[in-house]
Amino acid sequence: MRLALSVSLFVLLVAASTVRAEADVVRTPAENYKEYCALCHGDDRKGYMNDHAPSLVTETLFVNGPITPFMAISYGRPGTPMGPYLDEIGGPMSTAEIRELAGWLALSAGFEVSAPNRDHLKPVEGDIEQGKRIYAENCVECHGAKGEGGEGTALGNATMLAVTPDSFLKAAIERGREGTPMESFAGVLSDDEINSVVAFLRSRASGWDVEDMRFEEPPDLDNIVVNPDGDPPEFDLVDNRYVMAEDLNAALEDGRRMILIDTRVPYFWAMAHIEGSFPVPYYSSGREIIAALPDDGTWIVAYCECPRAAADSAVTRLRELGYHNTAVLYEGYAGWSALGYPVSVGRIDPKKGLFLHPSAEKRTN
Repeated sequence: MRLALSVSLFVLLVAASTVRAEADVVRTPAENYKEYCALCHGDDRKGYMNDHAPSLVTETLFVNGPITPFMAISYGRPGTPMGPYLDEIGGPMSTAEIRELAGWLALSAGFEVSAPNRDHLKPVEGDIEQGKRIYAENCVECHGAKGEGGEGTALGNATMLAVTPDSFLKAAIERGREGTPMESFAGVLSDDEINSVVAFLRSRASGWDVEDMRFEEPPDLDNIVVNPDGDPPEFDLVDNRYVMAEDLNAALEDGRRMILIDTRVPYFWAMAHIEGSFPVPYYSSGREIIAALPDDGTWIVAYCECPRAAADSAVTRLRELGYHNTAVLYEGYAGWSALGYPVSVGRIDPKKGLFLHPSAEKRTN
């Protein structure tokens, strides 16, 4: 995902809204907030008006810039009162409107709309079993025995975990959410203990009740075909380019033969991905995987986060190289997760030119 580019767009969009406000033109973000958000989050954005909706003025919400609220508004928290607001998965707002609203929320809360630093995408190392114990002792009352939420956020929500970096989870635990029941655990828990809670939460990304948590590694280049003995899928592409999540999931459930390419940064693949996919970051040359692609018409489906830019670029390149049975997942990975389709959690091996999640070994204990 082009994180820096996304934040730059936030800056431009918020600047544009400021110009409109100064020219006495309707401020769309404020109107959208009042229309869609105020009922639960309150006119003052401090939350807890209805359905335990959290505060939108706390510093930790913006620890990664407006990206976290943007993703939360777009894809919601399926299974909770927070539904998705992105028009492409049934909501009433466009991507541009949600970007503008998220930037407006940051500025309204007194925080700058600036790019997060690289540390915000670093995974947090911790001991899963220790984190599980600490969660049971300190978190269940507000967040639920299975992370289902209540007075506190639904920490076991698959979509939240799929689009939220470890740094955000750690900041919320460490600093708390001022003006909310979520108090700071700095000084109550050690740094290692907080890291372990984060590691435990991350281990629940593909389901709270998973008994044997597997951290999938990328397939070998010789084994990048999913369901190699299956029949080819029969996709009905939109605009001769896009496959809908429902159709892709159906093809995978039917055991259809294909290749899945994840074009996000490797850390997002490790956080959660479509099982069997191979991480090929949008900024990489992709030479190795291109050399490994079978030249027999096998379908190749690319996806990125929110929702298509990097995957579109990859498919354009593949088609230029003569791979015409190619498609882009229309809803993107975040949409896939928000629609409730299955996900896997992974780790990356540095010998393959990427990186290994530093807590992977501990997390598999």
